[in-house]
Amino acid sequence: MSIESKRVFRVVRRCLLALAVSAAAVPVLAEQTIKIGVSGPFSGGSAPMGNSMRMGIEMAVDEINTYVGGVLGRKVELVLRDDESNPKKGAEIAKELIEKEKVAVTVGVVNTGVGLASIDAYQQAGVPLLVAVSTGAELTRRYAPPAAPKNFIFRMSAPTAVSNRFMARHLVERLGMKRIAILADDTGYGEAEMNDLVAALKSLKTEPVLIKRFSIGDRDMRSQLEAARGADAQVLVMYGIGPELAAIARNRRDMGWQVPTFASWTISMRNFLDEAGEAGTGVMAAQSFIPGSESPRHRSFISEFRHRYGNDAMESAMSAAQGYDAMRVLFNAMSSAGSTDGDAIRNALERIDRGVEGVVSTYIHPFSADDHDALTENMLVLGVVRQGRIEYAFQEDARRSFAVRRKEQ
Repeated sequence: MSIESKRVFRVVRRCLLALAVSAAAVPVLAEQTIKIGVSGPFSGGSAPMGNSMRMGIEMAVDEINTYVGGVLGRKVELVLRDDESNPKKGAEIAKELIEKEKVAVTVGVVNTGVGLASIDAYQQAGVPLLVAVSTGAELTRRYAPPAAPKNFIFRMSAPTAVSNRFMARHLVERLGMKRIAILADDTGYGEAEMNDLVAALKSLKTEPVLIKRFSIGDRDMRSQLEAARGADAQVLVMYGIGPELAAIARNRRDMGWQVPTFASWTISMRNFLDEAGEAGTGVMAAQSFIPGSESPRHRSFISEFRHRYGNDAMESAMSAAQGYDAMRVLFNAMSSAGSTDGDAIRNALERIDRGVEGVVSTYIHPFSADDHDALTENMLVLGVVRQGRIEYAFQEDARRSFAVRRKEQ
Protein backbone atom coordinates (compact mmCIF):
# COMPACT_ATOMS: atom_id res chain seq x y z
CA MET A 1 0.00 0.00 0.00
CA SER A 2 1.27 3.52 -0.76
CA ILE A 3 2.27 5.93 2.00
CA GLU A 4 -0.71 8.10 1.06
CA SER A 5 -3.10 5.16 1.35
CA LYS A 6 -1.72 4.16 4.73
CA ARG A 7 -2.11 7.71 5.98
CA VAL A 8 -5.72 7.88 4.82
CA PHE A 9 -6.59 4.58 6.48
CA ARG A 10 -4.95 5.68 9.76
CA VAL A 11 -7.19 8.76 9.72
CA VAL A 12 -10.24 6.62 9.00
CA ARG A 13 -9.40 4.29 11.87
CA ARG A 14 -9.00 7.20 14.29
CA CYS A 15 -12.39 8.53 13.19
CA LEU A 16 -13.96 5.13 13.75
CA LEU A 17 -12.45 4.95 17.22
CA ALA A 18 -13.64 8.46 18.12
CA LEU A 19 -17.15 7.62 16.95
CA ALA A 20 -17.27 4.39 18.90
CA VAL A 21 -16.04 5.99 22.11
CA SER A 22 -18.39 8.97 21.86
CA ALA A 23 -21.45 6.94 20.88
CA ALA A 24 -21.78 4.91 24.07
CA ALA A 25 -19.79 3.76 27.05
CA VAL A 26 -20.46 0.02 27.01
CA PRO A 27 -18.53 -2.63 28.95
CA VAL A 28 -16.62 -5.12 26.82
CA LEU A 29 -18.40 -8.46 26.65
CA ALA A 30 -15.62 -10.54 25.18
CA GLU A 31 -17.57 -13.78 25.25
CA GLN A 32 -20.40 -12.38 23.14
CA THR A 33 -20.66 -11.27 19.54
CA ILE A 34 -23.20 -9.31 17.57
CA LYS A 35 -24.40 -11.43 14.68
CA ILE A 36 -24.97 -9.70 11.35
CA GLY A 37 -26.30 -11.71 8.43
CA VAL A 38 -24.83 -11.45 4.94
CA SER A 39 -26.99 -12.90 2.17
CA GLY A 40 -25.87 -12.89 -1.46
CA PRO A 41 -24.94 -15.02 -4.47
CA PHE A 42 -21.48 -16.41 -3.78
CA SER A 43 -21.79 -18.91 -6.65
CA GLY A 44 -23.34 -18.80 -10.13
CA GLY A 45 -23.67 -16.00 -12.67
CA SER A 46 -24.19 -13.25 -10.08
CA ALA A 47 -21.24 -14.37 -7.94
CA PRO A 48 -18.95 -11.50 -9.09
CA MET A 49 -21.39 -9.08 -7.45
CA GLY A 50 -22.03 -11.23 -4.40
CA ASN A 51 -18.41 -12.01 -3.61
CA SER A 52 -17.23 -8.45 -4.18
CA MET A 53 -20.00 -7.21 -1.87
CA ARG A 54 -19.08 -9.82 0.75
CA MET A 55 -15.41 -8.83 0.68
CA GLY A 56 -16.31 -5.15 1.03
CA ILE A 57 -18.45 -5.97 4.06
CA GLU A 58 -15.75 -8.19 5.57
CA MET A 59 -13.14 -5.49 5.08
CA ALA A 60 -15.27 -2.95 6.96
CA VAL A 61 -16.04 -5.43 9.75
CA ASP A 62 -12.36 -6.33 10.13
CA GLU A 63 -11.54 -2.64 10.56
CA ILE A 64 -14.33 -2.22 13.11
CA ASN A 65 -13.35 -5.30 15.10
CA THR A 66 -9.60 -4.59 14.95
CA TYR A 67 -9.45 -0.87 15.59
CA VAL A 68 -12.47 -0.16 17.82
CA GLY A 69 -13.21 -3.57 19.30
CA GLY A 70 -16.50 -4.08 17.50
CA VAL A 71 -19.85 -2.43 18.20
CA LEU A 72 -21.16 -1.65 21.68
CA GLY A 73 -18.17 -3.43 23.18
CA ARG A 74 -18.83 -6.64 21.26
CA LYS A 75 -17.10 -8.05 18.19
CA VAL A 76 -19.16 -8.33 15.01
CA GLU A 77 -19.69 -11.88 13.72
CA LEU A 78 -20.82 -12.22 10.11
CA VAL A 79 -23.18 -15.07 9.30
CA LEU A 80 -22.64 -15.71 5.57
CA ARG A 81 -25.23 -17.44 3.39
CA ASP A 82 -25.10 -18.14 -0.37
CA ASP A 83 -28.55 -17.55 -1.89
CA GLU A 84 -27.35 -18.74 -5.32
CA SER A 85 -29.53 -16.01 -6.95
CA ASN A 86 -32.50 -18.24 -6.11
CA PRO A 87 -35.56 -16.39 -4.72
CA LYS A 88 -36.85 -19.46 -2.88
CA LYS A 89 -33.47 -20.04 -1.23
CA GLY A 90 -33.20 -16.35 -0.43
CA ALA A 91 -36.51 -16.50 1.43
CA GLU A 92 -35.36 -19.59 3.35
CA ILE A 93 -32.10 -17.86 4.28
CA ALA A 94 -33.96 -14.81 5.55
CA LYS A 95 -36.05 -17.02 7.83
CA GLU A 96 -32.97 -18.92 9.05
CA LEU A 97 -30.99 -15.77 9.79
CA ILE A 98 -33.89 -14.29 11.74
CA GLU A 99 -35.20 -17.33 13.61
CA LYS A 100 -32.17 -19.59 14.07
CA GLU A 101 -29.15 -17.30 13.94
CA LYS A 102 -30.91 -14.40 15.71
CA VAL A 103 -29.10 -11.77 13.67
CA ALA A 104 -29.51 -8.15 14.71
CA VAL A 105 -29.57 -7.02 11.09
CA THR A 106 -28.75 -8.37 7.64
CA VAL A 107 -26.61 -6.69 4.97
CA GLY A 108 -26.65 -7.92 1.41
CA VAL A 109 -29.04 -8.97 -1.34
CA VAL A 110 -27.84 -8.67 -4.91
CA ASN A 111 -30.67 -10.00 -7.08
CA THR A 112 -33.99 -8.16 -7.08
CA GLY A 113 -35.99 -11.37 -7.27
CA VAL A 114 -34.23 -12.69 -4.18
CA GLY A 115 -34.84 -9.41 -2.39
CA LEU A 116 -38.54 -9.38 -3.21
CA ALA A 117 -38.85 -12.93 -1.86
CA SER A 118 -36.96 -12.02 1.34
CA ILE A 119 -38.13 -8.61 2.53
CA ASP A 120 -41.45 -9.75 3.99
CA ALA A 121 -39.64 -11.89 6.57
CA TYR A 122 -37.41 -9.04 7.72
CA GLN A 123 -40.28 -6.58 7.84
CA GLN A 124 -42.54 -8.88 9.83
CA ALA A 125 -39.77 -9.75 12.29
CA GLY A 126 -38.72 -6.13 12.74
CA VAL A 127 -35.15 -6.97 11.72
CA PRO A 128 -33.53 -4.32 9.48
CA LEU A 129 -32.25 -5.35 6.06
CA LEU A 130 -29.64 -3.03 4.55
CA VAL A 131 -29.57 -3.79 0.81
CA ALA A 132 -26.08 -3.26 -0.57
CA VAL A 133 -26.42 -4.08 -4.29
CA SER A 134 -29.94 -4.86 -5.51
CA THR A 135 -31.59 -1.96 -7.34
CA GLY A 136 -35.24 -3.01 -7.86
CA ALA A 137 -37.28 0.00 -6.78
CA GLU A 138 -39.99 -2.02 -5.01
CA LEU A 139 -37.60 -3.27 -2.33
CA THR A 140 -37.76 -0.02 -0.38
CA ARG A 141 -41.21 0.98 -1.62
CA ARG A 142 -43.25 -2.02 -0.48
CA TYR A 143 -43.33 -1.01 3.18
CA ALA A 144 -42.75 2.72 2.81
CA PRO A 145 -45.38 4.90 4.53
CA PRO A 146 -48.35 4.78 4.32
CA ALA A 147 -48.10 1.06 3.42
CA ALA A 148 -46.62 0.36 6.88
CA PRO A 149 -46.01 2.57 9.92
CA LYS A 150 -42.35 1.48 10.05
CA ASN A 151 -40.16 0.35 7.16
CA PHE A 152 -37.27 -2.00 8.03
CA ILE A 153 -35.83 -2.18 4.47
CA PHE A 154 -32.98 0.23 3.61
CA ARG A 155 -30.71 0.46 0.56
CA MET A 156 -27.20 1.68 -0.29
CA SER A 157 -27.44 1.18 -4.08
CA ALA A 158 -29.21 3.41 -6.57
CA PRO A 159 -32.79 2.16 -7.17
CA THR A 160 -33.84 1.53 -10.73
CA ALA A 161 -36.15 4.55 -10.69
CA VAL A 162 -33.21 6.83 -9.90
CA SER A 163 -30.68 5.32 -12.34
CA ASN A 164 -33.22 5.26 -15.15
CA ARG A 165 -34.23 8.89 -14.68
CA PHE A 166 -30.51 9.62 -14.98
CA MET A 167 -30.33 7.46 -18.13
CA ALA A 168 -33.48 8.87 -19.74
CA ARG A 169 -32.38 12.45 -19.27
CA HIS A 170 -29.01 11.71 -20.81
CA LEU A 171 -30.53 9.96 -23.83
CA VAL A 172 -33.37 12.38 -24.53
CA GLU A 173 -32.17 15.74 -23.24
CA ARG A 174 -28.41 15.51 -23.78
CA LEU A 175 -28.22 13.30 -26.88
CA GLY A 176 -31.62 14.05 -28.43
CA MET A 177 -32.41 10.33 -28.90
CA LYS A 178 -36.08 9.48 -29.40
CA ARG A 179 -36.03 6.04 -31.01
CA ILE A 180 -34.93 3.80 -28.15
CA ALA A 181 -35.02 -0.01 -28.14
CA ILE A 182 -34.92 -1.97 -24.87
CA LEU A 183 -33.69 -5.54 -24.33
CA ALA A 184 -34.26 -6.83 -20.79
CA ASP A 185 -33.87 -10.19 -19.11
CA ASP A 186 -37.00 -11.88 -17.77
CA THR A 187 -36.01 -11.74 -14.10
CA GLY A 188 -37.47 -9.40 -11.49
CA TYR A 189 -34.42 -7.23 -11.97
CA GLY A 190 -34.91 -6.92 -15.73
CA GLU A 191 -38.58 -6.16 -15.19
CA ALA A 192 -37.80 -3.39 -12.70
CA GLU A 193 -35.18 -1.76 -14.92
CA MET A 194 -37.37 -1.94 -18.01
CA ASN A 195 -40.48 -0.54 -16.30
CA ASP A 196 -38.60 2.32 -14.70
CA LEU A 197 -36.91 3.32 -17.95
CA VAL A 198 -40.28 3.29 -19.73
CA ALA A 199 -41.72 5.49 -16.97
CA ALA A 200 -38.76 7.88 -17.10
CA LEU A 201 -39.01 8.15 -20.90
CA LYS A 202 -42.75 8.78 -20.65
CA SER A 203 -42.10 11.73 -18.35
CA LEU A 204 -39.98 13.14 -21.19
CA LYS A 205 -42.74 12.48 -23.74
CA THR A 206 -40.85 9.58 -25.30
CA GLU A 207 -41.79 5.92 -25.77
CA PRO A 208 -39.49 3.04 -26.72
CA VAL A 209 -39.83 1.84 -30.30
CA LEU A 210 -39.32 -1.78 -29.21
CA ILE A 211 -39.11 -3.92 -26.06
CA LYS A 212 -37.78 -7.47 -26.20
CA ARG A 213 -36.98 -9.94 -23.41
CA PHE A 214 -34.45 -12.74 -22.98
CA SER A 215 -33.71 -15.41 -20.38
CA ILE A 216 -30.76 -16.12 -18.13
CA GLY A 217 -28.45 -18.45 -20.04
CA ASP A 218 -29.43 -17.16 -23.50
CA ARG A 219 -26.43 -16.54 -25.73
CA ASP A 220 -28.05 -15.92 -29.12
CA MET A 221 -29.83 -12.54 -29.12
CA ARG A 222 -29.75 -11.94 -32.86
CA SER A 223 -33.52 -12.15 -33.29
CA GLN A 224 -34.07 -9.45 -30.66
CA LEU A 225 -31.32 -7.31 -32.17
CA GLU A 226 -32.67 -7.74 -35.71
CA ALA A 227 -36.08 -6.59 -34.46
CA ALA A 228 -34.50 -3.52 -32.84
CA ARG A 229 -32.57 -2.68 -36.00
CA GLY A 230 -35.73 -3.22 -38.03
CA ALA A 231 -37.55 -0.73 -35.79
CA ASP A 232 -34.91 1.85 -36.80
CA ALA A 233 -33.70 2.28 -33.21
CA GLN A 234 -31.22 5.12 -32.70
CA VAL A 235 -29.96 3.64 -29.44
CA LEU A 236 -30.04 0.26 -27.70
CA VAL A 237 -30.51 -0.12 -23.94
CA MET A 238 -29.91 -3.58 -22.43
CA TYR A 239 -30.66 -4.81 -18.93
CA GLY A 240 -29.37 -8.00 -17.33
CA ILE A 241 -26.21 -9.39 -15.75
CA GLY A 242 -22.75 -9.79 -17.22
CA PRO A 243 -22.82 -12.97 -19.34
CA GLU A 244 -26.08 -12.21 -21.15
CA LEU A 245 -25.14 -8.59 -21.79
CA ALA A 246 -21.79 -9.76 -23.17
CA ALA A 247 -23.65 -12.06 -25.56
CA ILE A 248 -25.74 -9.13 -26.80
CA ALA A 249 -22.61 -7.05 -27.34
CA ARG A 250 -20.94 -9.85 -29.31
CA ASN A 251 -24.06 -10.53 -31.40
CA ARG A 252 -24.43 -6.83 -32.18
CA ARG A 253 -20.79 -6.65 -33.32
CA ASP A 254 -21.16 -9.76 -35.48
CA MET A 255 -24.22 -8.19 -37.14
CA GLY A 256 -22.21 -5.08 -37.94
CA TRP A 257 -24.76 -2.87 -36.17
CA GLN A 258 -22.91 0.16 -34.80
CA VAL A 259 -25.78 1.53 -32.73
CA PRO A 260 -24.89 3.44 -29.52
CA THR A 261 -25.46 1.04 -26.63
CA PHE A 262 -26.32 1.72 -23.00
CA ALA A 263 -26.89 -0.81 -20.24
CA SER A 264 -27.51 -1.51 -16.60
CA TRP A 265 -24.67 -0.84 -14.16
CA THR A 266 -23.74 -4.54 -14.36
CA ILE A 267 -21.49 -3.94 -17.40
CA SER A 268 -18.86 -2.99 -14.82
CA MET A 269 -18.77 -6.66 -13.72
CA ARG A 270 -15.67 -8.61 -14.64
CA ASN A 271 -17.68 -11.30 -16.41
CA PHE A 272 -19.12 -8.72 -18.82
CA LEU A 273 -15.79 -7.04 -19.45
CA ASP A 274 -13.98 -10.34 -20.04
CA GLU A 275 -16.67 -12.10 -22.07
CA ALA A 276 -17.60 -9.10 -24.23
CA GLY A 277 -13.98 -8.24 -25.04
CA GLU A 278 -13.65 -5.66 -27.79
CA ALA A 279 -17.38 -5.97 -28.50
CA GLY A 280 -18.05 -4.21 -25.19
CA THR A 281 -16.06 -1.11 -26.11
CA GLY A 282 -18.20 2.02 -25.95
CA VAL A 283 -21.08 0.55 -23.93
CA MET A 284 -22.21 3.05 -21.28
CA ALA A 285 -24.06 2.82 -17.95
CA ALA A 286 -24.83 4.81 -14.81
CA GLN A 287 -22.37 4.04 -12.00
CA SER A 288 -22.08 4.97 -8.32
CA PHE A 289 -18.36 4.17 -8.16
CA ILE A 290 -15.66 3.84 -10.82
CA PRO A 291 -12.27 2.53 -9.62
CA GLY A 292 -10.18 4.64 -12.00
CA SER A 293 -10.75 7.81 -10.00
CA GLU A 294 -7.83 9.88 -8.68
CA SER A 295 -9.76 10.59 -5.47
CA PRO A 296 -7.60 9.70 -2.43
CA ARG A 297 -10.68 8.16 -0.82
CA HIS A 298 -11.25 5.88 -3.80
CA ARG A 299 -7.60 5.03 -4.28
CA SER A 300 -7.09 4.06 -0.64
CA PHE A 301 -10.11 1.76 -0.74
CA ILE A 302 -8.91 0.03 -3.91
CA SER A 303 -5.38 -0.28 -2.55
CA GLU A 304 -6.50 -1.83 0.73
CA PHE A 305 -8.94 -4.18 -1.02
CA ARG A 306 -6.21 -5.45 -3.34
CA HIS A 307 -3.78 -5.78 -0.46
CA ARG A 308 -6.26 -8.00 1.40
CA TYR A 309 -7.73 -10.07 -1.41
CA GLY A 310 -5.43 -9.84 -4.45
CA ASN A 311 -5.28 -7.73 -7.58
CA ASP A 312 -8.03 -9.63 -9.41
CA ALA A 313 -10.47 -10.13 -6.53
CA MET A 314 -12.68 -7.09 -7.17
CA GLU A 315 -14.93 -8.47 -9.90
CA SER A 316 -17.63 -5.86 -9.28
CA ALA A 317 -16.27 -2.57 -7.97
CA MET A 318 -19.67 -1.01 -7.23
CA SER A 319 -20.72 -4.06 -5.22
CA ALA A 320 -17.52 -3.94 -3.17
CA ALA A 321 -17.81 -0.21 -2.46
CA GLN A 322 -21.50 -0.32 -1.60
CA GLY A 323 -21.00 -3.36 0.66
CA TYR A 324 -18.21 -1.55 2.52
CA ASP A 325 -20.29 1.61 2.85
CA ALA A 326 -23.33 -0.33 4.07
CA MET A 327 -21.33 -1.72 6.98
CA ARG A 328 -19.86 1.69 7.82
CA VAL A 329 -23.32 3.28 7.92
CA LEU A 330 -24.69 0.38 9.95
CA PHE A 331 -21.84 0.68 12.47
CA ASN A 332 -22.70 4.34 12.97
CA ALA A 333 -26.40 3.58 13.46
CA MET A 334 -25.85 0.71 15.91
CA SER A 335 -23.39 2.80 17.93
CA SER A 336 -25.86 5.69 18.05
CA ALA A 337 -28.75 3.37 18.94
CA GLY A 338 -26.79 1.88 21.82
CA SER A 339 -28.73 -1.32 21.23
CA THR A 340 -29.07 -4.36 18.98
CA ASP A 341 -32.86 -4.05 19.01
CA GLY A 342 -34.17 -3.97 15.45
CA ASP A 343 -36.51 -1.04 15.98
CA ALA A 344 -33.76 0.97 17.68
CA ILE A 345 -31.41 0.30 14.74
CA ARG A 346 -34.13 1.27 12.26
CA ASN A 347 -34.77 4.49 14.14
CA ALA A 348 -31.04 5.30 14.27
CA LEU A 349 -30.59 4.66 10.54
CA GLU A 350 -33.37 7.15 9.82
CA ARG A 351 -31.68 9.75 12.01
CA ILE A 352 -28.01 9.66 10.99
CA ASP A 353 -26.97 13.29 11.13
CA ARG A 354 -23.17 13.11 11.21
CA GLY A 355 -21.00 12.53 8.15
CA VAL A 356 -20.27 8.84 7.73
CA GLU A 357 -17.31 8.58 5.38
CA GLY A 358 -17.65 5.84 2.81
CA VAL A 359 -16.30 5.13 -0.64
CA VAL A 360 -19.25 6.24 -2.76
CA SER A 361 -20.02 9.23 -0.56
CA THR A 362 -19.84 10.81 2.85
CA TYR A 363 -23.32 10.04 4.10
CA ILE A 364 -25.20 12.87 5.81
CA HIS A 365 -28.89 12.16 6.40
CA PRO A 366 -28.85 9.20 3.99
CA PHE A 367 -32.25 8.04 5.22
CA SER A 368 -35.44 9.41 6.72
CA ALA A 369 -38.70 7.82 7.83
CA ASP A 370 -40.11 8.38 4.32
CA ASP A 371 -36.97 7.71 2.26
CA HIS A 372 -34.85 4.59 2.71
CA ASP A 373 -32.66 4.99 -0.40
CA ALA A 374 -29.22 6.46 0.30
CA LEU A 375 -28.33 7.47 -3.28
CA THR A 376 -29.92 10.16 -5.42
CA GLU A 377 -29.48 10.98 -9.09
CA ASN A 378 -26.81 13.63 -8.50
CA MET A 379 -24.55 10.95 -6.97
CA LEU A 380 -24.34 8.93 -10.20
CA VAL A 381 -21.90 9.29 -13.08
CA LEU A 382 -21.81 7.83 -16.57
CA GLY A 383 -19.28 5.07 -17.12
CA VAL A 384 -18.02 3.71 -20.44
CA VAL A 385 -16.18 0.51 -21.33
CA ARG A 386 -12.72 1.12 -22.77
CA GLN A 387 -9.91 -1.42 -23.18
CA GLY A 388 -11.66 -4.01 -21.06
CA ARG A 389 -12.40 -1.81 -18.06
CA ILE A 390 -15.01 0.70 -16.92
CA GLU A 391 -13.90 4.34 -17.02
CA TYR A 392 -15.48 7.75 -16.63
CA ALA A 393 -17.31 8.72 -19.81
CA PHE A 394 -16.68 12.42 -19.14
CA GLN A 395 -13.55 13.96 -17.69
CA GLU A 396 -15.55 16.47 -15.67
CA ASP A 397 -17.02 13.56 -13.72
CA ALA A 398 -13.54 12.19 -13.06
CA ARG A 399 -12.49 15.59 -11.73
CA ARG A 400 -15.63 15.77 -9.59
CA SER A 401 -14.65 12.50 -7.92
CA PHE A 402 -12.48 14.55 -5.54
CA ALA A 403 -15.64 16.26 -4.23
CA VAL A 404 -18.14 14.59 -1.92
CA ARG A 405 -21.39 13.84 -3.74
CA ARG A 406 -24.04 14.31 -1.09
CA LYS A 407 -27.64 13.20 -1.23
CA GLU A 408 -30.20 15.67 -2.54
CA GLN A 409 -32.66 16.50 0.23
